[in-house]
Amino acid sequence: MFGHRFATRINSFASAWDQPGKPTLRQMVERAAKVDGLTELDLNFPDHVPAPRETAAMITDCGLQLSGLAMRYYSNPAFKRGAFTNPDATVRREAIDLTKRGIDAAREMGAPMMTLWLGQDGFDYNLQCDYDRLWADEIAGLAEVAAHDPDCLVSIEYKPNEPRANSLLPDAATTLLAIDEVGAPNLGVTIDFAHALYANETPALAAAHILRRSRLLGLHLNDGYGKRDDGMMVASVHELATLELLRAVKHRFDGAIYFDTFPDASGLDPVAECAANIATVRRLLAKIDALEGSNALATAQAAQDPVAAHAALHFTP
Repeated sequence: MFGHRFATRINSFASAWDQPGKPTLRQMVERAAKVDGLTELDLNFPDHVPAPRETAAMITDCGLQLSGLAMRYYSNPAFKRGAFTNPDATVRREAIDLTKRGIDAAREMGAPMMTLWLGQDGFDYNLQCDYDRLWADEIAGLAEVAAHDPDCLVSIEYKPNEPRANSLLPDAATTLLAIDEVGAPNLGVTIDFAHALYANETPALAAAHILRRSRLLGLHLNDGYGKRDDGMMVASVHELATLELLRAVKHRFDGAIYFDTFPDASGLDPVAECAANIATVRRLLAKIDALEGSNALATAQAAQDPVAAHAALHFTP
């Protein structure tokens, strides 16, 4: 069960920066440490990890922990055409080896997990690629990085598109197909609320599929209008869907709740925005606790009665 561990995206803390130049990593970490209730951070690799041990020590010195690293494939412009699925075998090898170094860095820093967002793996045009070959290269890459350190959790964060017009792993179902084909016990899924919305998924149902067929290793909360990755504050648009997701995973996910929000997009104060996200999740969890203290919602769901279900929600203190 979760509820007391909260993590966030470190780049959010470059928002509303009122000093000359861009903030350094230390300055962003120090700003994040001001958020009451925040316990952990995720960092991008290789962007934020020039020296693993020194970086980990800096985070600890600021009173936070490192929940994991997230791979970013920007260091070579050739990655725009794919990381694990690049048509050039040399570039594919570079992406796989970079991921292995990221896993090594995560372990050196004491982090249990590497998150893979393979946004460059996909296609933009019909007839652009051989789909069987693309899929085979993706599976081979995932299998190799998962086998690199079986004790390191590797979580796939799916997304329908961006930067490619079509991602190879666009939704929960396709991601579960890939994980099943790889067959590595340390592979799992990160569900991102906004990604699920614009994959035309019901987030709680997607989480149920993941928990049934694999492992839910990451829970990224945010919100949006279902057309793109808006990265808005938690439950600011879809409060009931957020509550439903939290209720679905509450007793089956023990990781940190991670806020993948973009206060920088609107120039928001990132400390206040992150604190608001924590307050919202705590309020929703309290509502879920109250619902669990009554049989009204369970009875309504057994009858598939939305009128009674909403009545149970609104009449629960």
